[in-house]
Amino acid sequence: MKRHIRFSEEEQALLLLDQRYLPAEEKWFVCRRTSDVISAIKKMVVRGAPAIGVVAAYGCCLAALSLGSDDAKWQKELSNKLLRLAEARPTAVNLEYAVKRMRAIWKADPDIRLEDLLWLWIKAAKDFHSEDLSANKAMGKLGQELLADGSTVMTHCNAGALATGGYGTALGVIRSAKSSGKTVSVIANETRPFMQGARLTAYELHQDDIPVRVACDNAAALLMSKGLVDAVLVGADRIAANGDVANKIGTCGLAMLAEQFSIPFYVAAPMSTFDLEAASGGSIPLEERPEQEVACLGTTRFVPEGVPVYNFAFDVTPHRLVHALITERGILRPPFDRSIAELFSDTTV
Repeated sequence: MKRHIRFSEEEQALLLLDQRYLPAEEKWFVCRRTSDVISAIKKMVVRGAPAIGVVAAYGCCLAALSLGSDDAKWQKELSNKLLRLAEARPTAVNLEYAVKRMRAIWKADPDIRLEDLLWLWIKAAKDFHSEDLSANKAMGKLGQELLADGSTVMTHCNAGALATGGYGTALGVIRSAKSSGKTVSVIANETRPFMQGARLTAYELHQDDIPVRVACDNAAALLMSKGLVDAVLVGADRIAANGDVANKIGTCGLAMLAEQFSIPFYVAAPMSTFDLEAASGGSIPLEERPEQEVACLGTTRFVPEGVPVYNFAFDVTPHRLVHALITERGILRPPFDRSIAELFSDTTV
């Protein structure tokens, strides 16, 4: 996969491969202001928890670039821009984490000049981007041990390079399995209503010559019952302290089906996706998106006017349905409240 998030200091711009047009067209969305970054996140130009975090870090840099150091109120204005950025979408914790990380640099020296803060932030954003890529590759190397040679893996949504700083979480595990010499094929659930599986996961895997078939979301039970699925592997947008996993809508139902058919259900996510302040999935905010995403196909409305729809973007999978959490620091097993606490006890994220 080509690099889909590019920050240019010379152009003072953040360039994003616009995922709304894939796979038909490869268009670039140019962000020059904080409002551009917020719009890109809200409108799904970029999506996927780790990718949103990386983009938010660069968004902080654009916020600083938009201000003049001679403005006596630059500190208040910058703080407000960061607040709006952190609130662009509610479920993916990586967004809030990235902004908090950039704020921490600022708080370390409250009297810092804007020019010096900008220099530190650009370096920090690039480091954050590189760290995410390294984390993906590390969890891929660890997680591929869970996939047997010749296995078929079912995925949901897109947890690949496009959803991260590069390489991918769930798809990173699959890529690593291929690199290790294993033969692995993928069933990509279409993932209504935004079709991330059909459009983005299939796009990535096809480019990398990894065998992939797209299936309707409601075909999962049939495919599992026929013995066509050996493992289910997904990413995550937020993981609670007890191991409950918030991910794309439909993930919970998929995990229930996997339990019914005795198929292992794995989650791959970096440590930045864990929210230790959320005791369980009940504390995780679940985003509701515009109804036209469900009611319309392109510009054609097929739900009758006046008929309301549900469009929750995420659901929560109970930890009891998860066989393992794959992180860059190791594979966590139940009981997750204990293994997660141990993972974070001797490290700072």
